[in-house]
Amino acid sequence: MTQVPTMPQPDLAHLGHVEVLTDKFEESLDFFTRVFGLKLSALEGDSAYLRAWEDYEFCSLKLTKSDTTGIAHVGYRVASPEALERRVAAIEASDYIKHGWVDGDLSHGRAYRFEDPFGHVFELYWDTVKYQAPPEDASALKNLSSRYHHTGISPRRIDHVNLLGEDVQAFKAWVDTCLGSRVTEYIQLDNGRMGGCWFSCNNKTYDLVCSEERGGGNGRLHHVTFATDTREDILRAADIYLENGVHIETGPHKHAIQGSFFLYAWEPAGNRIELANAGARLILDPSWEPVVWTETDRKKGQAWGLKTIETFHTHGTPPVKKED
Repeated sequence: MTQVPTMPQPDLAHLGHVEVLTDKFEESLDFFTRVFGLKLSALEGDSAYLRAWEDYEFCSLKLTKSDTTGIAHVGYRVASPEALERRVAAIEASDYIKHGWVDGDLSHGRAYRFEDPFGHVFELYWDTVKYQAPPEDASALKNLSSRYHHTGISPRRIDHVNLLGEDVQAFKAWVDTCLGSRVTEYIQLDNGRMGGCWFSCNNKTYDLVCSEERGGGNGRLHHVTFATDTREDILRAADIYLENGVHIETGPHKHAIQGSFFLYAWEPAGNRIELANAGARLILDPSWEPVVWTETDRKKGQAWGLKTIETFHTHGTPPVKKED
C-alpha cells in the first residue's frame, strides 16, 4: 500500500488579525460595530481595534482610516517562540521581500513583516494581548473570552482572508516557503493556470485563499470572512443587511468548494465582507490530499447551482483606476 505523507506539525497556529483600510472611517466603523456586530476593544489614532465575541485576542480586525481601501496587512500567530524563529529563518533565506522586525501595537508584541509576490504584507508574531473582559462584558461561562451579545449579526470569530494575485501558483510557492501551510483545495484552469488555492495551517479546511486577479489590480483584497454558528445566522444577517441598506453582492447560498454556507456584502467603503458557517469545515485526516476542481466543475456554479456573478471575479479593493 502506498503511504501518503502526513501533515507535519505546522509553525503557524492560526490567522490572528487583518488590518483593513477605509476611506469612510466613521461609516465603516458604524457598519462593523452596529450592523456587523463586532466589539470595539479600543480606538487609538486612526485605527479601531475590533474583535468578534469569541476571539481570544484583543483584535481580529484592525480598521484604519486611509485615503484608500483594501488591506494593510495580514497577521498570523505562530505556535511557539521557536516556531517564529524557524519561520523567520526560512523567510530570511528566501528571495522574497522582507520588511523585518516591527514593534507591535495594542493587540500584540513585536512581529516580523514580509511580502507575498503581489505586495500583500504579512506579519508573524508570538507575543499577543489576550482580551480581558470587564465585568459588563464577561461571559457567564469561564471558557469564553467575552459574553455573546445581540448587536447586529454578532459573528463568533474571524475565519479567513482571501487575497487577489496575478499568479496563484506563484502565491502557492511563496506560502510553501514562508508560511508552511498545506493546500486543501484548488482550481485547475484549462489554460494550465491555477484559478484559486485554499490553504490551512491547522484542522480548519482553510484560513487563507489566493484568487486569480482578473480586475487589473495589484496587491488587492478580495474579502475578509467571519464565522457564524449556523446557516440560520446567515439568513438573519441578510435581513439585517437589507434593513440597513447594505449592498448584498451574492448569497445566501452554499459553496461547492469547501462546502460552507455564505453571504457576501460590501461594507460602506467597498471592502467585501463574507459570513460563513465555520462548523462545516474541519479536516481531521492527517494524510489529506488536495481536492482539485476543474474549469468544467466550476462552470456548474455553486453547490446548488447559483452562478458566480461577474463582480465576484472583478471587484476587489482598492478599486482599479480606469484610464480615460
